[in-house]
Amino acid sequence: MIPKAIQIVKDDIDRQFLPFVRKPARYIGGEVNQVKKDLSACDVRVALCFPDIYEIAMSYNGLGILYEILNGIDGIAAERAFAPWLDAEDILRQKKLPLFTLESCAAVRDFDILGFSLTNELCYTNLLNMLDLAGLEIRSENRTDDDPIVIVGGQAANCAEPLSAFVDMFVLGEGEEATVELVELYRTIKSQAGSKQDFLLAAAKQFSYVYVPQFYDVCPDDNGPSYLTTKIDGLPVQFENAVVKDFDAAPIPEKPIVPFVQAVHERISVEIMRGCPGRCRFCQASFCRQPVRIRKVDTIVEAAKKQYAATGYDTVSLLSLSTADYPHLDELLEKLQGFFESRHVGVSVPSLKVQKQLQLLPKMMTSVRKGGLTIAVEAASENLRMLINKPITNEDLFAAVRAAFEAGFLKVKLYFMVGFPGETEDDITQIADLAYAISSLRKEVDGKVANINAAVSWLVPKPHTPFGWLGQKDRSYFENARRLILRRKDELRARFLQFKFHPFDRSILESAMGRGDRRFCEVIETAWRKGAKFDLWNEGFDLTIWQEAFETAGLNLEQEAQKGYDPKQRLPWSHLGGPDSDYLLKHYHQAMNVFE
Repeated sequence: MIPKAIQIVKDDIDRQFLPFVRKPARYIGGEVNQVKKDLSACDVRVALCFPDIYEIAMSYNGLGILYEILNGIDGIAAERAFAPWLDAEDILRQKKLPLFTLESCAAVRDFDILGFSLTNELCYTNLLNMLDLAGLEIRSENRTDDDPIVIVGGQAANCAEPLSAFVDMFVLGEGEEATVELVELYRTIKSQAGSKQDFLLAAAKQFSYVYVPQFYDVCPDDNGPSYLTTKIDGLPVQFENAVVKDFDAAPIPEKPIVPFVQAVHERISVEIMRGCPGRCRFCQASFCRQPVRIRKVDTIVEAAKKQYAATGYDTVSLLSLSTADYPHLDELLEKLQGFFESRHVGVSVPSLKVQKQLQLLPKMMTSVRKGGLTIAVEAASENLRMLINKPITNEDLFAAVRAAFEAGFLKVKLYFMVGFPGETEDDITQIADLAYAISSLRKEVDGKVANINAAVSWLVPKPHTPFGWLGQKDRSYFENARRLILRRKDELRARFLQFKFHPFDRSILESAMGRGDRRFCEVIETAWRKGAKFDLWNEGFDLTIWQEAFETAGLNLEQEAQKGYDPKQRLPWSHLGGPDSDYLLKHYHQAMNVFE
């Protein structure tokens, strides 16, 4: 690998780009706490890429962690590059300007490594679009040794095959330590004048969390011992998630970048626990992020203080898959209150699971903002909650909500999901009944009904979960579910209940893409070439494009979404980290036996 000159395009961006875009602050960089190094003096240059717009990317905690880790290493520079919005992309293409980083206005194609964080299947086309905007071939086999190494981490890495044609390396699991190990390996090989292939092969041999698709062929049948065969002797065919064992010592951003444009989340964010003891059977994160690890109370409080000093944000957000399961939550809230209350800084406690702990939580939340309480109920009936491994009784749920109203909460937001195995129309109708009952609990406190916002999504069977073997319910099922809920709301004359339903089409596409195999590479490329991008956005999503792309590959979108697997069948993702299949099958059979 020969060191490359970095093209700086700042003058062109200032003159030909920024005056013509609607939100130039998305693209100018220079924010408070930005880190800008001399790229020409660094051994390794990493572009941290996020396949969505600035406001979304700057709210992703994982990006901030990697940014601070890498820039904290001498000789390593990390800069940010995000997907330009539709108007900005048009200008880049019209003026023939390359995708650039925010810190230095440097051409992304000239970096050593492009590290993409992919958190959703509907961002896949944006990855291809960013590569193309950078002036790179989208397929890895067509890129040269002088081109940067394209690495993907995040949720997509645990079901990598649909992107295998476009990505040089997938990093499975947690990135704090893995990122440092890979960058240092790259620096060593680069200093020895090694090639890109030398690095990829060395990483594939050395790290069990690294998957390099080009070194493998897919087995021709579904019944072999492994999904893969190796092209090179000595490579593994089974991979493991990287795990940060000492989570308390893992880096926490001390100086997060303060965005120029209002981001989705602008707050002090500290991850207090990793993993989840609940094991909801539809949740990929709870099965893939194991074991459960916690941070010490003092570690969290000190991190929050440092971020406050560096940002001035007025809210502290405690991040985890299930904050209510943090074992020292009362002590943590008390210490945060002791420091932040006089500074008029509130505490946000998201991801609350309704358990007996939650009944006590409102009593401790004197410093928590009380505009609304968010609860992920998931299923309205107690039987369905048992099936999904979320054993919450209505008695506990009502006690928790009543206590929250007594503590000063005024509104409640509820999350439900439809499409579970064994679900009946009565189970679906109960969603409106339960929301109504929760709203009425406030009457016992102040004589008023509470406004309830209920979000209803459709079950998307995920890889590495017990429900990964199931097919998704069909469109007519979800359409009927929506009618049942709204009809029951009308019967109750409950204007104070507001239901928001996730779009059917996107859930169907997510189900198909999330459990796909290498055939889906053709689907994604075809869809992108037909104009698919920003599929998470109303302005970008076009179902017709995806239906045609599936047809071009000889597939049917809805059939792929509804496709189920035999429990004995080898799965397209079984080699890519996650729990042992026997463990998942145990949960699967327990779920299937709930109604027997």
